[in-house]
Amino acid sequence: MIMDLVLWRHAEAEDWVEGCDDLQRSLTSRGQKQAARVATWLDSQLPESAVILCSPARRCEQTALALGRKYKIRKELGPEGLVADVLEAAQWPSARQAVMVVGHQPALGEVIAQLLQLQHQTCQVRKGTVWWLRTRERDGHQQNIVVAVQSPDVL
Repeated sequence: MIMDLVLWRHAEAEDWVEGCDDLQRSLTSRGQKQAARVATWLDSQLPESAVILCSPARRCEQTALALGRKYKIRKELGPEGLVADVLEAAQWPSARQAVMVVGHQPALGEVIAQLLQLQHQTCQVRKGTVWWLRTRERDGHQQNIVVAVQSPDVL
């Protein structure tokens, strides 16, 4: 069985100001452009049947909206989300279709590090960047591979 997991970190957002609600931070104008560039690439690559899951944070919703597809808000994908939350929400590795998660660091980087069995517990994921991972079975063993990494800076 093959499953694709696409991890999209929200694009550049306003800086957090003490006393303000972190979930209400919006994308900057640069972040909106980043999201639009990555969304154009994703729209040409992502299957129509893909399930899109999004953090409840405004900056993540704005990033997801750039893609112009339906998405589901999942509270457990918020800024405090953990690796287990992301994997459970995505139904990794048994979902029947591609799943995209629009979320935050450090959880996305920790998911990448765990699935790719990196030496470090996390992987840096720049704002607006997409990591496309795939699980597949080869010779009776499950393998997790990187299909693509796409940064808004090069699109």
